[in-house]
Amino acid sequence: MKNTYLYIFCFSLLSLGSCSLETEPMTQTDTNFYKTTDDAYSALVGCYDGMQVATGAAGMGVPVISEVMSDDCFGGTGNSDGYNYAAVDEFDIKRSPSDVDMLNGNWIAYYKALYRCNIFLSKMDQIDWQGDTASKNMYISETRFIRAYLYFEMVRLWGNIPLLTVPSSENIPQANPDEVYKVIAEDLVFAADNLPSVAYNATTSGRVTKWAAKSLLGRVYLYYTGYYGKTDLAGVVTKAQALAHLEDVVTSSGHGLLEDFSTLWPAASVDKYAGENNRENVFSIKYTYTSDYNGNTDGNHWLVMFGMREYSSYPYGRGWGVTVNSKLYNAYSANDTRRTATVIGITEEKINFDKINNQREYTGYYNKKYTPMVDKDGKDLPLTMGSQFWDISQFQDYVVLRYADVLLMAAELGSGNAQAYFDEVRKRAYKTAYTPLAVNQDNIMNERHLEFALEGVRYWDLLRQGVGKASTTIAETTSLLNGGVPTTKTISAANIQNTKGLQQIPNTQITLSGGVLKQNTGW
Repeated sequence: MKNTYLYIFCFSLLSLGSCSLETEPMTQTDTNFYKTTDDAYSALVGCYDGMQVATGAAGMGVPVISEVMSDDCFGGTGNSDGYNYAAVDEFDIKRSPSDVDMLNGNWIAYYKALYRCNIFLSKMDQIDWQGDTASKNMYISETRFIRAYLYFEMVRLWGNIPLLTVPSSENIPQANPDEVYKVIAEDLVFAADNLPSVAYNATTSGRVTKWAAKSLLGRVYLYYTGYYGKTDLAGVVTKAQALAHLEDVVTSSGHGLLEDFSTLWPAASVDKYAGENNRENVFSIKYTYTSDYNGNTDGNHWLVMFGMREYSSYPYGRGWGVTVNSKLYNAYSANDTRRTATVIGITEEKINFDKINNQREYTGYYNKKYTPMVDKDGKDLPLTMGSQFWDISQFQDYVVLRYADVLLMAAELGSGNAQAYFDEVRKRAYKTAYTPLAVNQDNIMNERHLEFALEGVRYWDLLRQGVGKASTTIAETTSLLNGGVPTTKTISAANIQNTKGLQQIPNTQITLSGGVLKQNTGW
């Protein structure tokens, strides 16, 4: 009998948040595992952990490269570093020819996570649920949500991927994206229909809810129908159904906007921070500060990429220097409270940044929503928490879906309350300086840009408006400082069009498949 490896993590009873990995994996066989509800819980934790690792600890962090691909960030990093982030930024492997495997770690982590989900789903019927059908359906729903989330991230990034819905190591060709989206849609509909209708509660975090499933379904619908020019979601979800799911989140979830936008982000609010379990966060991926180099991978490994290059200034911590385009800062009006909550302005905040010679593609701006932090003595927060590793033990959660997104998606899909939803987001942003603005597609997309900037949303919002729209918006030629020296930076619209906005399939995966996998065009 084939062995199944389960990596067992510790979790609180109220949350599937992350804790430390045991030093060795438990090895169980199919004959003595997947029997009890305790086994089911351990397997579910393994699925959440797989998602956490794929998003937070493996390869190039997808939230980071999603921003680098957009018009809001440059690859940046150190002046003496390699050019892998430049290759992502410019959609051009010639910028770093040796990095034909730059996303291989991501690919592997995603498929490991999917394997965990698929094997758990295949064993549901052999578990003794003791007549508790509701719990069984909840576990199935959470696992199918995780699988849908993983596939959605992968199919957006690569477009053409193998589709596996059962545990398998077969060498199969890439599926038509429509097939992948059909599985995503079916998984999310099942989760939306079968997870309990429990309203938001601040004491429960990390686990998938009905509202998370419905919200993600709206995001998937908008992306798929936009990028592929379809009228429904893979024949599974219509526009009216997608809107109905979002409206249900608005009326029944208990989620809502925070009064102060800045309190969503720890570095923007410090003592006023609303916390990771605040009512606006519909779904987050959880991290803790306990990552190390002995197998514990529960930290946010990508956050360090957004930090100021090798420089700390309370409350902002040091990092590897992915830079923010000055055009984003300038896109905000002076009376939009989101500007100072979103972007670190070196000059504007009078920060004595003295590492320009170490920084590539310096702009004077960094990500404030997701940045490492230090205490008032300049000590990295992971170290104050007891970690030995400041870089891989960053612990800020990744907010996948916020209630503001639900409001703007519902408005975009034609809700009868579209104007009210649109106004609610803008009133929070402008406070007493708010002025009315008509709700229409252009204004909604602009508001989404300002609201979700630097959260890993912008690029996909551009791409779902069409590769042509994305390429012309992102393309630019500008002067940036590389090691303090003015240097011309060019992002070509043609490269984005040639690749259809997709990233490179890792060369190792193509080689291992014996040529069964095919490279995306333009790479």
